[in-house]
Amino acid sequence: MSNVVQLEDNKGFTYRDYVQWDDNQRWELIDGTAFNMTPAPSRKHQKISAELTRQLSNFLIDKNCEVYAAPFDVRFPEHEEPDNEIKTVVQPDISVICEKEKLDDKGCRGAPDLIIEIVSHLTARKDMKDKLFLYERHGVKEYWVVHPEEKILMQHNREKNTNRYGRASIFSDDESVHTDILPGLTIDLALVFKE
Repeated sequence: MSNVVQLEDNKGFTYRDYVQWDDNQRWELIDGTAFNMTPAPSRKHQKISAELTRQLSNFLIDKNCEVYAAPFDVRFPEHEEPDNEIKTVVQPDISVICEKEKLDDKGCRGAPDLIIEIVSHLTARKDMKDKLFLYERHGVKEYWVVHPEEKILMQHNREKNTNRYGRASIFSDDESVHTDILPGLTIDLALVFKE
C-alpha cells in the first residue's frame, strides 16, 4: 500500500481538505501531495523525541520560545493565502517557535526557528531530502536530522546572508549540540541516545 494518496484530477490537496479527513490516521501535505504518517513511530523514536523535548522544554522555561512535539501542525503558506488554500502542512517531530505571532490554536503558520526530525527507514528519504529542501525554502533557520540507529545528529544551519543551508555539522552520542538560535542551550546526546 502506497503512502501517497491519489490526487483527484491532479488538483492537489489543501489545508481545507486536510482538516476534513477523519480516518484516524496522521497525514502531511507537501506541495499538495498527501503523505500518510502511519504506522506510529517506533519506541526508540519516541524515547529520543521525549528526551530532546525534555531538554528543550527545561531550557525554555521563562524564555520567549516554545517547543512542540508531534502531532503539531506547521502550515507553510507560499504567499499570503488564507489557511484553507495552503498546500503544505507538516508535523515535524519537534518544532521550536520564537515568534509568538506565528502560533494559533491550529498550530504554527510560517517557519519555526528550529525543526527536528527523527529518521526511520520509512521516512529517511523524505526527512533527509524532501524536508531539507522544504524547510530551507520556507525559511526554517535550523534543521536537525536525528539518526537513531547510527546515534548521530545532523545540524543544518542557514548560511549568513543566504537562504540556503550550509554543510551539515555532525554530532555523535558522546558530544553535545549548541545552537545560535538558543544561546546557552546544551543538548546532551549521551542522554538522547541512551539505551
